[in-house]
Amino acid sequence: MANQANPGPEVSDTGKGALGPAPMGWKELYLKEDWWAIYLGIGLMVITLISYWMGSDAVKLLFINPGGVKWTTFDQLRAHFQQNFHLYLFQFLFWLVVFGISTTIMGIKPSQFLPGFLCLYILAVIMFSIGGWANAARYNLEPPLVALILGLILANVVSLPKWLDAGFRVEYYIKTGIVLLGATFPVTLIVTAGPVALLQATIISLTTCLTIYFVATRFFGLDKRLASVIGVGGSVCGVSASMAIASSVKARKEDLYTSVTLVVVWALVMIIVLPFVSKALHLSPGVAGAWIGTSEFADAAGFAAASAYGKMAGNENAAIQSFTLMKVIGRDMWIGIWSFVFAMIACLKWEKEECGTKPSAMEIWWRFPKFVIGFFLATTLMTLVTAGFSTQAFNSTLKPDLIQPLVSIRSWAFIFCFLSIGLTTRFRELKAAGLKPFGAFTAGVAINVVLGFVLSHFVFGAYWTALGK
Repeated sequence: MANQANPGPEVSDTGKGALGPAPMGWKELYLKEDWWAIYLGIGLMVITLISYWMGSDAVKLLFINPGGVKWTTFDQLRAHFQQNFHLYLFQFLFWLVVFGISTTIMGIKPSQFLPGFLCLYILAVIMFSIGGWANAARYNLEPPLVALILGLILANVVSLPKWLDAGFRVEYYIKTGIVLLGATFPVTLIVTAGPVALLQATIISLTTCLTIYFVATRFFGLDKRLASVIGVGGSVCGVSASMAIASSVKARKEDLYTSVTLVVVWALVMIIVLPFVSKALHLSPGVAGAWIGTSEFADAAGFAAASAYGKMAGNENAAIQSFTLMKVIGRDMWIGIWSFVFAMIACLKWEKEECGTKPSAMEIWWRFPKFVIGFFLATTLMTLVTAGFSTQAFNSTLKPDLIQPLVSIRSWAFIFCFLSIGLTTRFRELKAAGLKPFGAFTAGVAINVVLGFVLSHFVFGAYWTALGK
């Protein structure tokens, strides 16, 4: 989940109150992936809208993928690539330019980004090709899951060089994909179901974070900073939350990597287990998506699990919508809250002498996940565009000419992300986490899964079941 080439947060090397680099301030507008995900996601959406209004098919051709071929022989697949080679070449150059320029501004050298991204693009084409096989659905060969598994195999069997990691920008790709997800996510759905997601997320975040923190400090005797990082990492948004809290409390780099490791391990477990358990329990797609959104620790892994179960249950849209409400809108918003709370505790109690100043109210803004703003902007814009269309007109005109191109664009971003997760996960590095942090984090996993199921199925089941119908 973490991109080791650019960990990002202002963590301490010693963990003894040493201050990290000065906060970015407004420089984050061009130095943080959150903002670039918004610029790129909204920009691609605007381009697609202009193409639709002009009656052009340019965007459809730009974001072509072999997933729609439905091939049965390699000759059919080869014929597709021979016919559309120029489109794939143009597509690669487009992605390389938009991601290359933005990562260069954020401090990644083009010479470092290009090799990794070239590898990523080639693998993504292969993943879409596997998904386009006529029998792929029968064997559950969904491109996101295959991408994750293949990435893990390559990273741990072939031992890819670490310098390729500069092109595997996990957080950038998933945040861009989530902004694009907002383009097909109406505001009315947020208004009607959002409060339920926020309430459920509040219960989960408070209960899980406090459980992990007190188990870590009282039962295992772990350092308070480490406990806070893994506590929020397990209760909110995995990697992003771990990074934000590590920065807020000036935790050690080892604390951050421990939390990221634990998130990786359990996210991989959940991405496999939750869809099949949901199927065994015959959960509705909406309920399963909410449960996955409550139980997963990473947006990318959770999206893959929700998508996989949605396809199993015959309503992928409902599973993705409930997952997005629960995870992206509900839990992820707690990053800013917990960052502000723990920054105050660290400064006022843990390291008051070293810190010297009290945290300001702006702290919650600096730690807020900005890509969520992009999600709301995209969904608001799409709601305004589609407001005057009937259901029939939407399905016959907007869906194929506007929505589907956006889905294709989003799919590329998510495949880039899933591949990057696998390609940056080295199992030999996971042993550094240790048994005590693993035990504390696992206590939070139990809370997430059990309490999340009760809330999603029994308490708010009616809301989640009706979602997507």
